Formats: sequence, C-alpha cells, structure tokens
Amino acid sequence: MFAPEMRYAGYDVIILENRAEKPSILVIDDDKVELRDAKEHWGKGAIDTELALKKELGEEFQCAVIGPAGENLVKFACITHDFGRQAGRTGIGAVLGHKRIKAVCVRGTKDAPVADIRAMERIAKRMHRTSRSHKDFKMWQDYGTSFFIPLSSEWGSLPTRNFQTGTYEHADKIDHKTMRERIVKLDKACFGCPMCCGKYSYSSRYKVYCEGCEYETMAMLGANCGLTDVEDVLYANWLCDNLGMDTISAGSVCAFIMEAGEKGLIQAAPKFGDAQGLFELLQKIARREGIGNVAAEGTKQLAAAYGGREFAMQVKGMEMSAYESRGAPAMLLSYMTCDVGAHHNRSWAVLKDLELGRDKIEGKADVVIDLQHKRPLFDILGCCRFCWIETGVPLEDYAEIFNAVTGFGFTVDDLLRVSERVWNLTRCYWWREVEGFGRSWDMPPEREMKEPVPSGAAKGLVVPPEKVNALLDDYYRKRGWDENGKPTKEKLTELGLDFAINDIYG
Repeated sequence: MFAPEMRYAGYDVIILENRAEKPSILVIDDDKVELRDAKEHWGKGAIDTELALKKELGEEFQCAVIGPAGENLVKFACITHDFGRQAGRTGIGAVLGHKRIKAVCVRGTKDAPVADIRAMERIAKRMHRTSRSHKDFKMWQDYGTSFFIPLSSEWGSLPTRNFQTGTYEHADKIDHKTMRERIVKLDKACFGCPMCCGKYSYSSRYKVYCEGCEYETMAMLGANCGLTDVEDVLYANWLCDNLGMDTISAGSVCAFIMEAGEKGLIQAAPKFGDAQGLFELLQKIARREGIGNVAAEGTKQLAAAYGGREFAMQVKGMEMSAYESRGAPAMLLSYMTCDVGAHHNRSWAVLKDLELGRDKIEGKADVVIDLQHKRPLFDILGCCRFCWIETGVPLEDYAEIFNAVTGFGFTVDDLLRVSERVWNLTRCYWWREVEGFGRSWDMPPEREMKEPVPSGAAKGLVVPPEKVNALLDDYYRKRGWDENGKPTKEKLTELGLDFAINDIYG
C-alpha cells in the first residue's frame, strides 16, 4: 500500500538528500511534509515501530520502516512495510539508517491521474480474468511460493547446509503442506492483486504473527541452516522482519558461519540445525555484537576475516539466493551476471536448465539475456511479475495498461528496449564506481565450479571453470560487451547511452 498511498499524496518519487541531524521520521500528509524526532522509536524493531506509528498517526498512514539492522548499517538491511513486506536485498535499509531516517510515513487523499481511465479499467479486468482462470492460480492462492520447497529439493536445487548439496532430507518438515497445516492463518494479497499468494502465519510456540514464509526464506533459513521445524523457520523469519534484515543474505551468512565452525575456522559457532543458536546469531548480526560485526558485512567479508573463501556463496558481495546451481548453468549465469550480485529476481532460469539439459551450456546465455530484459521490466513499471510469469498475463497487457495510465504509446518491444538500456547503464555504474571491476567480478563461488554435488538429484554435477568462462564469453558477445564485460562504445551509442562513454573509457 505504500506506493499507491504515496501517489495519492501526489508524489511519484521521494528523494532524500544529505542526512538528518538526529534520528527522524519523515511524515508526509498530502502537501504537508515534516521531520519528526524518532528518539522513542530508534533501536526498536521494524514491526514494533510500524505498529506504534500507525497508532500515533492513524491507521490510514502507510509506513516504510527500518529496524536495528538498518540503524546499524548492516549491509543486507531491509525497509519493512505492512508488517512483513520487505524492500529486501542490496542493503537499502542501511541507506535509510545512514540518513538517520527511521521511517517514512505517508497519507494521501488525492486522486491519481490516469490518461484513459476507461481503457485502464477494461484492460485491468481482462488481466484479472486471465490470472484467475490459469490452471495454477488456486495453487498460488493456497501455498504461495512455498510449494517450490519439495520441487526444488527433487531437482537438487534446494540449498542445504550452506549449499553443500541441493536435496534436503527434511524438506517435508518445512514444506508448503506442513506450513499450511501448522502455521498459516490467512491468505494475503498485495494492493489490487487477485492472487493472495502472501501467507499470514502464527507460531503458538513463539507467540508471533509473521507474513510468510516465502520459498526463499524457507530455503535459506530452513534447509540451508539445517532447521527441521516449520515454527523455528517462522520465528527466524519474524526475527529478520523485526530486526529489518534480508532473510536470503541472513540465511547465507549464518550457514557460512555454521560450516566455518565445522571446519574449525570460527570458534563457538552454532551447528547446522541449532535453532536457538541461529536466533542468537541473527540478533548479534543486527546489533553488530561479537562475530555479528563482521557478519553484518556479508559472507565475502567473513571469508576475508576467517577463511573459507571456497564456500562463501556470493557474487559481487551479494549472497546467492535459494537455487543451488551446479546442475543449472543458466541459473548460475543469472547469478554471475545479475546487476546487483547473486540474485534470482532478474533471471529465474532454473526451469530452462531442466528443459534444455542440466549439464548443457548451449543456448543458456540467450535464455538469461531474454529474462534479464523481461523480468526487470516489471521493476521499471513498478508492479509484480507473478501474474505474468505464474498465471499467464501477457506482456502485451502490461504495455497496454501502461499506455492507458500514462498516455504514452509504447509497444512491448519499446519497453524491452528500455529494459536493455537500464541493464547496460547499470553495468556502466559498476565500471565507473568500482576500481578493478571486470570479468573476475562475474565469477561464481568456487564451490559451484570445483565441488561436484555429493548427493541427491543433481549428484555429480558441477559447472567447471572452462564452462563458466564459455558461458561468460557467449553472454558478453551477445550483450555487445567486450571480453572483460565492458559495454562497447558501439553498444552504448546504439542504445542512446553515449553520454556514459567518457565515464567508463576516459
């Protein structure tokens, strides 16, 4: 609800410049904008703070909040909204924390301008019908993303004990059916969506309500940390939400510490399956206490401090999300070339690996590039991609409704061209801002290249360095980049990005 409420207040974007002098809350009430003292809220949990702010300001205010992790500049801190929805990954919560902004609260009472409201309503109803009539719609309503747990384990793609393997022997204890039977209380939809794929859950053991768990959370805090009870995973989920931390990176960091403990690199580390040890570790990370101070920087920095680079599951400093990819070269290439590091969101290619051959690399670069244009398009448009990818709403409908709202005349190809421009411009930022950036930054974790999967459906599979480099060669060539992964001058000119040439070529 935050984005619609912001628009009802008359704003497309909120830009925060410089830093507040003291911890503050930005309150926007239509045209009235003020900074309020956040002293009584600083240090408190994100969910706790949102509840308090709604009580103080009014239920109609929508609040984007950080928790202690954001205040303490944890590199994977989130912004929390609606008691469990996250602007996760990449540490955006730390940006607000650095600016000393505890929350942004907004209420709007204006109309949102629409160029052709009748066309918008007609297209929206068509999209709604398409989504609801899809064969998988009911499954998404019943289970959300959690139904991928058994599938991923069957494929050998479920990260287990820090990606040591991809099939979890206790998957049935944390899967969608167990979750539905034991913890789910109601289905929850985002603003204006028919899918209701969100799940609002309750743990009678820990006495907490929590939105979730999503597949990524179940995988990374569950299987990847060796947990075997769905209520333990839910509580870890709630802790991350209230502390304001990304569950994917948090799960990866904790699993790294657990494996490093097994290998004697870190003393007094919790063991895989130790739920209480995991809970304590999450608290230490959010508050930068003890080993949590280094862990708050991510697995790359942990490996630099303690050793274990070969099992630090990250690319560009971003922890891999929940798909073990030694049996999925396209998915691995997606992680390698993602513009923010090893994130699944830009190119979810694992199904194409199953379709085209798990040990094959031919055609995988084409798959990844296609997805890297289509999936980020939804981020550009500001809407969820699930109704497209999961329930069959065509891209043409998104182009039509975009035009109805804005008055523009974009085709799908026009929009995909915008997406390609954004992808290349983001790459230019890396080249401009990061000294020594290049091909080496696109290399995957050593485990994915050198350790064949020891068990399960993907047993024996690995993507050796020669295949990794062949994937990158093909990808760079088809992107119009040079052999080191830099967009060529010709490509930038073709995309109308020639203004960036001097920045990256000098």
